[in-house]
Parts: sequence; structure tokens; C-alpha cells
Amino acid sequence: MNKSNKNRAPLDYIPPDIACAADYEALAQAFIPADILAYIAGGSGHDITQRSNQAAFQHWAMTPRILADLKDANTALQLLGQRFQHPIFMAPVAYQSLVHPQGELDTARAAEATDSCMLTSTLSSVTLEQIATRADPARWFQLYFQTRPEDTSALVHRAIAAGYQAIVVTLDAAVQAPGIRAIRAGFQLPDSVKAANLIHQHPDVPIPRNGQSAIFNHYRQHAPSLQQLQQLISESQVPVIIKGVMHPEDAQQLKALGAAGIIVSNHGGRSLDGAPASLSVLADIRQAIGDDFPLLFDSGIRSGSDVFKAIALGADAVLIGRLQLYSLSVAGALGVAHMIKLLREELELCMAMTGCASLAAIRATALQPTLSGY
Repeated sequence: MNKSNKNRAPLDYIPPDIACAADYEALAQAFIPADILAYIAGGSGHDITQRSNQAAFQHWAMTPRILADLKDANTALQLLGQRFQHPIFMAPVAYQSLVHPQGELDTARAAEATDSCMLTSTLSSVTLEQIATRADPARWFQLYFQTRPEDTSALVHRAIAAGYQAIVVTLDAAVQAPGIRAIRAGFQLPDSVKAANLIHQHPDVPIPRNGQSAIFNHYRQHAPSLQQLQQLISESQVPVIIKGVMHPEDAQQLKALGAAGIIVSNHGGRSLDGAPASLSVLADIRQAIGDDFPLLFDSGIRSGSDVFKAIALGADAVLIGRLQLYSLSVAGALGVAHMIKLLREELELCMAMTGCASLAAIRATALQPTLSGY
């Protein structure tokens, strides 16, 4: 049962006890009902991969450097023909009105205020067109293939018409193991929270016949075929990026298919429980696709040093997921903007102390494995 009335309302100011971006995670417990928090904070199954994602960053150390020339230091990057002021993007997070009345609209306001690229989810609780009116011009649309091809095409056309500059196809969530933490907390999506982009669809999903696996049937209905993906890539008017890549051979295949880029991700631990941490496969995937192919990363980032390490291991940019919701629940657009500001400052501090004047310099930096290793 939803317990929203027992939690604090979002603030209109930044709490004075927020010292770093990660502090929003602990503070959010006072603002998000327990059942919803269990759903957001947890991963699939027993949270094995979800915990591994964050722990993986502790296996790498940064080496301080001195006497560096930082006169023209900056965090800017060029990616897919676009220029970004920093490499910290807003991951596509569904149903944001679970934690704030304005949901994705406030996140979009924060993205615009901080020059951040926002990835809008197919499962957003307000429409992609409404979000486009608030977000920075640098915005991408995350696509789940729909059961009916015409519904998928309609989403793509709507996104392009609304000015989204890339389509990000999620491939690793056609089936998901339910999160044990959320089940035990009794989480159910409230009737008031809808997938606003999909409310006019009329799904026609075949019921499994006797002897058929409901899981395999669900996968067949929601996972795009190779032919469907090829068609989208060849026909899209904007770059198509593939999210949910965890194996070097898959990355090479997607590059050969004509994908504009890939996102190394295990869905924040919400896909296959027991999969490796996203960070642990990042360097191998970068080596497989070469230095110049666009490569982004998500899963587990909680600090600017995490951002630094992901870039050093091969990422061009990173996506922030759960911290979006935590900061949104605490202080709305102001909280999200403050969280991004803190991450940027933490990243810049790491850059200054390691002598890196640019993101390219981070990419050229060798991290040191800690004693624990992988």
C-alpha cells in the first residue's frame, strides 16, 4: 500500500546537510514512501548485480599528479555531431511522478539549467512532447520496441518531430526478474501513474498456449528482431544508439549493423541478477570497438570520481539514474540541478588533482587496481 502521506513533501530549497551528490540517496528515505523506495533502490532478484555495480568502482584508484597546466581545463565533449558542456547525462528513468508531482518536467528543467543532455523514457509519466518543451535542446529519446510495429514507428516519429536528437534503443529489458525487495515491500504501480506516451495504444499480446513458456513468450513479444533493429537504424533520421550492451561481441555486431553508438549498461542491476558489474566489462568493450566509436556508460555512479573512473576505462559520457530520483524527491528541479552541479564539481576536482585538463586526458589516464582486485 502506498504510504505517501507519511513522507515529507519536496522542499523548495537545498537542504544544508547535503555535502556531496551521494547524500541525496540517504536523505531521500524521508521523502519517498517505503514501498516505492524499495522498487527504486532495488535491482532484479536478490540485488546481487545492483550491489556489484557500485562496489566495482572501489577496485580502481586514481593517481595524483603535480605541476599540470590547467589554464584551459574544461569538461566539454563532442559526441554524435553535438557539443556538450560536460559528460554527465540524465539516464532514461521511468515513472518519475512516483517521487515528485512534476516528475519528468522538473527533471527537464534541471537538465536545461545545467546544460545536461536528458534521455526521456518511453515509460515517462508525462508525454515526450511535454518534456521537450522544458528540456535543453540536447535531448534524446529512449525507445522500447512495442508489440505492434506501428506503435514503435509512431513513438520514433513523435520523438523526431519533438526535436529529440537521437533514439536510444534499450535491448536488455525485454524480460526482467522481479525485485525481491520490491515484492516484500508490497510495491504496486499506483493507478495515478501511467506511461503517458503509451496510453493511446491498444496492445494485442497473444496468450501463451498450453505448454508454452510465459517468459519466453513475453521475450518474443518485447525483444526486437535483428531485422527490426536493422530497419530502424537504416531508416532513422537521427542517430540510433543501443543501450544494454555487456559483451564485446555484441558491441562489435551493433557497430557493424550501423548503430551510431552503444551504452554499456546492465540496467542498473534491474535486468539479469548475477550479471557482472557494468564497470568490469567497460574496458574490454572499448577495446573491441576501437577508440573513436561513441561509447556511454551507466550503472552504479554515485560521485564525480565514479564518473572519472568510467571515462578513464573507456566511456565518452555517463548516465545518472537513481540519483536523479533521489534528488528529485528531495527538492524537485532544484535538487536535480544541485546534484548535477555537485557531480560536475567532484569530477573537476578529480581532474585537477590528477592533472587532467580535458576528458581526452582522462581517457589517456591509467587507473591503478586496488589490492582487492576484481
